[in-house]
Amino acid sequence: MSKLLFWQGIGRPSVYHAVIVIFLEFFAWGLLTTPMLTVLHKTFPQHTFLMNGLIQGVKGFLSFMSAPLIGALSDVWGRKYFLLITVFFTCVPIPLMKISPWWYFAMISVSGIFAVTFSVIFAYVADITQEHERSTAYGLVSATFAASLVTSPAIGAHLSNLYGDNLVVLVATVVAVVDICFILLAVPESLPEKMRPPSWGALISWEQADPFASLRKVGKDSTILLTCITVFLSYLPEAGQYSSFFLYLRQVVKFEYASIATFIAVIGILSIVAQTVFLSILMRSIGNKNTVLLGLGFQMFQLAWYGFGSQPWMMWAAGAVAAMSSITFPAISALVSRNADSDQQGVVQGIITGIRGLCNGLGPAIYGFIFFLFHVELNELAPVEDKTARQDPSDENAVIPGPPFLFGACAVLLAFLVALFIPEHSKAANTRKHSNSINSIQSNSPDRGSDEDIEPLLQDSSV
Repeated sequence: MSKLLFWQGIGRPSVYHAVIVIFLEFFAWGLLTTPMLTVLHKTFPQHTFLMNGLIQGVKGFLSFMSAPLIGALSDVWGRKYFLLITVFFTCVPIPLMKISPWWYFAMISVSGIFAVTFSVIFAYVADITQEHERSTAYGLVSATFAASLVTSPAIGAHLSNLYGDNLVVLVATVVAVVDICFILLAVPESLPEKMRPPSWGALISWEQADPFASLRKVGKDSTILLTCITVFLSYLPEAGQYSSFFLYLRQVVKFEYASIATFIAVIGILSIVAQTVFLSILMRSIGNKNTVLLGLGFQMFQLAWYGFGSQPWMMWAAGAVAAMSSITFPAISALVSRNADSDQQGVVQGIITGIRGLCNGLGPAIYGFIFFLFHVELNELAPVEDKTARQDPSDENAVIPGPPFLFGACAVLLAFLVALFIPEHSKAANTRKHSNSINSIQSNSPDRGSDEDIEPLLQDSSV
């Protein structure tokens, strides 16, 4: 079975296999944007937003705990098997939305254990691309994620208005099944056979499975530590913004559902352009580190604009800046991948994905708490003309309409300051590390599956 799973597929491994997997998975979830808000509000009529933060918090924490293990396992046993597992368990909750909302939200929380598709996908891409091609490939994957959000929420909202939420859930389930079948039948294995053990009996040490062991080793490598802190401080506000922004546009800025769908589509298209065209140009012209800094600058600016802005035109203008800030994560992923051995890509990307998973849990909770402190209620889904989002438009909220976004801008400012200390080049360390890796492979090639040959993190990198 494992032999069949590893070797079947259409053609040679390519970036296009990865982007199709990502597109289908997030397209399925994007279809559920409108039904999700409805089910969430009906299931938790009181403190809807806080319950959403709790659910996402559990999911994010489990993702953080499991990401290093899944990354390490994919470095040993291959990417395809874990692509299948992560996509399957991430999409399992979809049909439960209409069968049992309580089971649906429970499964969303538990699915965080396997909600690390991005780490496996980025490791897949790293297996099949050269270093100078990697940032462009990562940008294409991230742009595909944005592309899945261009059409799916609008399509889901349109189908929901015409035929009801049941059809939307059915379509999303079918898309998820197609994604699973595509991985099973069409995606070839990217990890070279010589880097996989001869059998499935290869041992994985507890150090590789322990996320806190990875964190301890991160702490010993100052450059990786700086990179991880940058990811944490920049993605924490992004996760909170993503979880609350559509409700914020609806309740506070008074966007209609059609306007929200159009907003998502336009910003998604701009993000695709940023991550495919501008990212490649910037990486070649100003370098990897400066591209990260530029992306953080765009993110800080758009969050501050959302924090002080209250007019619809400001939301659109800041959204264009937000689209440019989408270059940050693929640039950081390329920076980390460039300094990892070929047999460590899954582990390294798993650590970054784990940190993002932790932010996916903390971000919504922090944003919800700040909204609560400033009396900005996002619990209601009533028509905008019948509700006021604020208790008193003359209070302090009129000065700072979006307080959590201002908090996010401050966090990104800290991320920017930390990123300034990340070295741009580490060729000497890379050369030393590469030679050590070659010597290790040559001396241990008969026993590639032993746990002594597999380090859970970068060896002696100084990214």
